Amino acid sequence: MTITSRELPLSTHDDHRYTLLARLPATPSARLLWLPALGVAAKHYLPLAEALAARGVAVYLHEWRGNGSSTLRPDKHHDWGYRQLLVEDIAASHAAMAADSPQVPAIIGGHSLGGQLASCYLGLHAQDFQKLWLVASGTPHWRTFAPPRGWLLPFFYQFAIWLAHHRGAFPGRQLGFGGVEARSLICDWASVGLSGRYAAAGLEVDLQAVMAAAAPEIRGVLFKQDWLAPQASLAGLLAKMPKASKQVVMLDAARLGVRADHFAWMKQPAAVVDTLLG
Repeated sequence: MTITSRELPLSTHDDHRYTLLARLPATPSARLLWLPALGVAAKHYLPLAEALAARGVAVYLHEWRGNGSSTLRPDKHHDWGYRQLLVEDIAASHAAMAADSPQVPAIIGGHSLGGQLASCYLGLHAQDFQKLWLVASGTPHWRTFAPPRGWLLPFFYQFAIWLAHHRGAFPGRQLGFGGVEARSLICDWASVGLSGRYAAAGLEVDLQAVMAAAAPEIRGVLFKQDWLAPQASLAGLLAKMPKASKQVVMLDAARLGVRADHFAWMKQPAAVVDTLLG
């Protein structure tokens, strides 16, 4: 199958600029807006995009503000949270995808944090997406993690908020979790981890309510050795969308051909693609 590679330069109302990477089959049967994990540049999902495009899915890889092709980097003078990601950035990528391939059904999905924000964005735009794909994703709420890790998470979330404000940005590279992240982004994420409720500071819409009203077809993929997204964490996220139809598959190393952890599948995504396409 012939696959076309495209790079779509985008900008938002607050002058953030980045590139939306696309892999397009000649006659797509569906189009997917894919949101990365925290701190992961869009280019790292090109193997996934190319594998899906070979199966007829047009894939658009979103770039997080502060990563990869983004013109912004977080520091004491540059900050953003879930509101900007949902209202400005994902909305710009969604509009570009809709204009580029408007004739086929739309899917939104993501990896880890990307899956969480895909769920929130779908709630805000439920009429625009028929399906939600979640890979190694779930709520960070501490109660969905088994002890003793679950008991320790509230302390980490509170520390992350303090550290991000103290430093001006969260030094994720130094801590081995995410990248250099905006302090308000970390605050929004950690607040979900502490309370279990999705909210975006400065956004008046009740994210919990719009997620609860949405009824997409959800396909979730988990990995057996992934402690960052255990089964209970995904179940906690799915519980916020009670009207949705849901199918969850757990993959092990034998199915994947690589270690069944949070990131190894990205370089060898064939089993994940098979599972998503079902």
